[in-house]
Amino acid sequence: MTASSTSHKSTVSIIGAGSVGTAIAYACLIRGSADALALYDTNAAKVRAEVLDLNHGTQFAPACRIDGSDELAVTAGSDLVVVTAGAKQKPGQSRLDLAAANVEIAQALTPALLDLSPDAVVLFVSNPVDVVTYAAIRAVGDDSAPRIFGSGTVLDSGRLRFLVAQRVGIAVENVHALVVGEHGDSEITLWSSATVGGVPALAYDGGDGPVFDADTRADIASDVVRSAYEIIAGKGATNLAIGLSTARIVEAVLRDQHRVLPVSTLQRGAHGIEGVCLSLPTLVDGRGATRVLEVPMSDAEMAGLQASARALREAQDALGL
Repeated sequence: MTASSTSHKSTVSIIGAGSVGTAIAYACLIRGSADALALYDTNAAKVRAEVLDLNHGTQFAPACRIDGSDELAVTAGSDLVVVTAGAKQKPGQSRLDLAAANVEIAQALTPALLDLSPDAVVLFVSNPVDVVTYAAIRAVGDDSAPRIFGSGTVLDSGRLRFLVAQRVGIAVENVHALVVGEHGDSEITLWSSATVGGVPALAYDGGDGPVFDADTRADIASDVVRSAYEIIAGKGATNLAIGLSTARIVEAVLRDQHRVLPVSTLQRGAHGIEGVCLSLPTLVDGRGATRVLEVPMSDAEMAGLQASARALREAQDALGL
């Protein structure tokens, strides 16, 4: 059940009160994403401290009740559960290196969360989000999709749009571009469908000729992938932008907004891909992540997407999924 009616009070639970979980809670609070937030973490002192800190700021934000506990029961009756729990990505470590530990957590958590909130949508943020989401779905059955999905490349697409906007001096809201595939090293930038102020990015002329030549596109795509590693090296974790992007996904579900977002879902044949979770532009509404849109791609982009799917499938196979 989602908060599509005015009489229903929406509740979001966040699993994990680390840097990412608390950033999501803070973003949801200041944006007014939900009527109630519940934080769960095995560290009782940490979760109590975070809940106190957030509650002390409620006077300055939209009305929201905030609770927390080291008991999973605090999540009971949630409309949406955001899972951030898992091992932390270390400098120089890829997201797929985290797979084994975080897959085990997802497999144990998902059935328990749905027992407490049988109608909830479950959104995974824990990395590697594609493999973790796949493991969670398999733990409770494939029919649990579309209400179990991952944050995917929503943040990566935001990073791309920022870099494109910065390059041409145009507001980021006027840039439309997508990153698809794995949320990680094999992700694909869809330059063929990117637009800047309605102008195809590949044809955008800054006055001295096309701005996004092959070298520039390669540099920007590389920066999108490398930015997370740079942030982790500098401050230990990426948390603020993922907090904001996750709050945006939360709102799309709770408000039944029918937004198209590049979230990670169990693929069932789009572009010939199935049996793996990865990101493609997907309709997100009160039911979760529903219809996948098959955006046109160049031959190179399609080959890259297929390679990304193979990399994720290999990771799944290595973990026995």
